[in-house]
Amino acid sequence: MRTRKTTTSKTKGRVASKKSRAEKPIELPNGVWERISRKAYELWEQRGRQEGSALRNWLDAEEIVMEEIHEARE
Repeated sequence: MRTRKTTTSKTKGRVASKKSRAEKPIELPNGVWERISRKAYELWEQRGRQEGSALRNWLDAEEIVMEEIHEARE
């Protein structure tokens, strides 16, 4: 595993690993995964129920839902 030196005053002289930065997951609003799932299904239906498009539909749905959340917070 690679490590890198940090330059902040709190951690000066210490080395931060990628693992330590990944230990605190991003907090998402309740129900966000269900919203993404529903949107992905909606996109799948709108796009003609194509097989093999699950990842594309999920990523597009994720982008749409996260944008909605971002706009609601402004």
